[in-house]
Amino acid sequence: MARPSSIGERLGRRLACHQALHDPREPRNGLAWLPELRRWQAARLERSFGHFLADPKRRGAAMFFLTDVYGDQDFSRRDANVAKVVPMMQRLLPAAVLETVADAIELGALTHALDLRMAEALDSLAPRRKRLDEALYARAYRQTGHPRLRARQIDLIAQLGVGLARAVKMPGVLTLLKLSRGPAKATGLGELQGFLERGFAAFSALGDGKAFVRDIEQAEREVSRRLFAGDPAPFD
Repeated sequence: MARPSSIGERLGRRLACHQALHDPREPRNGLAWLPELRRWQAARLERSFGHFLADPKRRGAAMFFLTDVYGDQDFSRRDANVAKVVPMMQRLLPAAVLETVADAIELGALTHALDLRMAEALDSLAPRRKRLDEALYARAYRQTGHPRLRARQIDLIAQLGVGLARAVKMPGVLTLLKLSRGPAKATGLGELQGFLERGFAAFSALGDGKAFVRDIEQAEREVSRRLFAGDPAPFD
């Protein structure tokens, strides 16, 4: 397990990267394709998660992934607020929970970086179009490339899920989260607090969290492989 100081350093590096990517002066943040790309990806994931959503035991965890991990909403304020209170977080939260927070922030930054490159590719491939479809998405995905970064993105999804599955079994963590609700809101950590509480609630009700995460990881790796291979039906 990482030392508190190393966790703080990791959080600091990831937050600096996060802030640079979301800088309003980054011109790709203004690309018209960016919101459409996020909308399309969120809808695709909801379709792919259909069997999870239909399972009463897995529905809560699936919804958490769709809304708090993969969702098309902007997580920049949640993650940026962390920068202000890293020292306090190190005093209040166990190292395992901090590692999960760091995974969430790194995943958010990497996803946004890849989305910016995808939006740039879409602007080049279809400057006059306004709506995505499967074929155009696959072309932009291959043109963007970076298979190692795509693999890292899926690694982080798995690490985040496994981290939550482990943390919910740690004695006292749920109580600690409830006790920190007030201070979190007072220090600007309300959104992060909500993220952790929703994640813990979803994984507490799940049972075998690691099996759930493994199913997601395997499915997303297969989708990525098919996209890079030019499969005509990569999401089937």
